[in-house]
Amino acid sequence: MCPGSHHPRGPRAQAHHLSSARTTPAGPEERVTTVTVPAAAPPLTSAFPVFDRFAGHEEVVFCSDEPTGLRAIIAIHSTTLGPALGGTRFYPYADEQAALQDVLALSRGMTYKAAAAGLDLGGGKAVIIGDPATLKTESLLRAYGRFVESLHGRYLTACDVGTFSEDMDVVARESRFVTGRTVAHGGAGDSSVLTAYGVYQGMRAAALSAWGTASLRGRRVGVAGVGKVGRHLVGHLVEDGAEVVVTDVAPAAIATVTATHPGVTSAPDTAALVRLGLDVYAPCALGGALDDDTVDALTARIVCGAANNQLAHPGIDKTLADRGVLYAPDFVVNAGGLIQVADELGGFSFERARARASRIYDTTLEVFRIAETDGVPPAVAADRMAERRIAEVGRLRGIWLG
Repeated sequence: MCPGSHHPRGPRAQAHHLSSARTTPAGPEERVTTVTVPAAAPPLTSAFPVFDRFAGHEEVVFCSDEPTGLRAIIAIHSTTLGPALGGTRFYPYADEQAALQDVLALSRGMTYKAAAAGLDLGGGKAVIIGDPATLKTESLLRAYGRFVESLHGRYLTACDVGTFSEDMDVVARESRFVTGRTVAHGGAGDSSVLTAYGVYQGMRAAALSAWGTASLRGRRVGVAGVGKVGRHLVGHLVEDGAEVVVTDVAPAAIATVTATHPGVTSAPDTAALVRLGLDVYAPCALGGALDDDTVDALTARIVCGAANNQLAHPGIDKTLADRGVLYAPDFVVNAGGLIQVADELGGFSFERARARASRIYDTTLEVFRIAETDGVPPAVAADRMAERRIAEVGRLRGIWLG
């Protein structure tokens, strides 16, 4: 979802909280201190730059634990439909500004993703700043778990880039509000399985809209990023008879995929990949994949991938539409992982979660229908669909139950 053009704001004014918390050793226990600006703060104006920056978010929490090196930000965008569910990204951001920008955009996207998927959940996200290969430890993850617990269920965490189900098991030793745990601990396991499956269903819907058939057989699909999600997507595409070309910044990831699927070929980088004669381009790495240079060079008729926040700036969605490229909105097609970990909250059933993820096919078709009827790009249509559900269902929360 584009960080600037179609931010989910929710159907009603949200309370805005900026919390700053840190764990401080206090004998055998840790003390969590949270300082919160009251919701009754004055209206947003230029005199309140911090609130202006977080407009649309209910709460943003900065977490620090010096002994473990933990620096994390938890952003709760909306709890209109339910508790905010979103993964924890562990990534070596250049600075805290980059981390903050990412978590704010990701949490907004989660609000729309949950709404479009028909879940009774809100949107939130967390980022841990640092290289997980060197910084991730049991003590750091457990310190992070205490911050998650301090939010008392307003935020539910799960896996994301740089974190895995095994990490969630560690976080869960300090917090009740953790999903995406290992199967051995009663969880859903690797959520990338159904994320990839949902993207594949969205791609089938896009193929039906573009070519009149839901099959990818004989189509050339370029997958940028073959990590946790991309490698599973490649498997679905190969099984469907597609010709697949991949690229990744990690040579080992490419080697793993090509060894598993000998017919898959590789491109040296994303710039080279998008210039190939593709039918479908699937961005499956980090956000901002669809920038001006990429769109100008793009040969594909369809863009449908797993990455979050693919549109680099406002207007890219219109540029794609003007060039005749059918864009399957990221937060619609990549909701399979959210569906998978959300199912865990009620006692996980893979079959039930997979059946629900299959509906991404129908949801994507509905987005295209709205786009055609309203005369807008699919990204705008997807926003409208999600906003309608937030408004209609969120209104019911105002009915007093006694």
